[in-house]
Amino acid sequence: MASDHRLYALKAFDDTKAGVKGLVDAGVTAVPAIFHHPPESLNDAPTHPHGHQFAIPVIDLAGLVTPSGRASVVGAVTAAAETVGFFQVVNHGVPETAMSGMLAALRSFNEEPAEAKRPYYSRDPGRRARYDSNFDLFQSRAASWRDTLFMEMAPEPPPPEEIPPACRRVAPEYVGLVQRLGRTLFELLSEAMGLRRGYLEEEQECLDGLSFAGHYYPACPEPHLTLGATRHSDSSFLTVLLQDAVGGLQVLVNDDDDKQPAWVDVPAVAGALVVNVGDYLQLMSNDRFKSVEHRVVAKSVGPRVSVACFFRVDASTKVLAPIVADAGGARYRSTTVAELVRHYRAKSLDGVPALQHVRI
Repeated sequence: MASDHRLYALKAFDDTKAGVKGLVDAGVTAVPAIFHHPPESLNDAPTHPHGHQFAIPVIDLAGLVTPSGRASVVGAVTAAAETVGFFQVVNHGVPETAMSGMLAALRSFNEEPAEAKRPYYSRDPGRRARYDSNFDLFQSRAASWRDTLFMEMAPEPPPPEEIPPACRRVAPEYVGLVQRLGRTLFELLSEAMGLRRGYLEEEQECLDGLSFAGHYYPACPEPHLTLGATRHSDSSFLTVLLQDAVGGLQVLVNDDDDKQPAWVDVPAVAGALVVNVGDYLQLMSNDRFKSVEHRVVAKSVGPRVSVACFFRVDASTKVLAPIVADAGGARYRSTTVAELVRHYRAKSLDGVPALQHVRI
């Protein structure tokens, strides 16, 4: 619970409706106290040095055109989903022009004058398009150095007039391309589970809902004191991330040598999209696929711009349960999307895996 002084500072920041970008535009040279993360959060695991042997796999989807190539891609996706839970894809069918156009549009919106962005600033979850800084600003132990444009894009996108003009045309087009890629990814993951190709899309409705989070991480004057995003896993079936060349995304992995968890950078690969397993898919796969914790470190360079597309289910009454149990039986009780979302919002990005709440 925030102290009175901290609550006052949080409200004062939120009332500007200008986000972290507003602080930077005002010329701050020190990170305000509400953004200071405790040392144990900043240094909760070692960071692998550059050049370490571990790398997030890059999978070329061009192989899907032949049966043997498809089998190879399914094998690579299976291996990635079962271990680190993250992989990058190239030759994925989303044109480079669509990717660069989406990042440019998001950056353009964030760099408009504060008064132009203010009408979109809201914490009302009923608004299908809203701009804010830290969805969990009033729940988290410390704020993170980022602003976000959030939009519920499927099954129904927001009315065009609710989408900022800079993104009004580009975002729906980009999302349509990512949905097409999502269909391919869910087919591959269905096959990886030994199920028919259309199972996750048709039986489990994994493609029905899509949430768009466009993040803007300004350059930070004291990056050692804060984070761009705290340690968390995603409340989704699958997440597809478009990131620019600035970097900062890190994944918590177990080192092969000593099983000591460590942070590993997810480097920007030209033309690639980053894919990660979300909590819903880990639950449905009964822990076979891993929804791995990740974070974004603050940087003295920037801005970093990224777009995360979360494949979620539209119906909050949707029941989530393990599809295939192994010899040890189901590891999770049945739950609903609504229950998990409530839990996720209440706990904020606190570094405790949300699935612990429903583990048997």
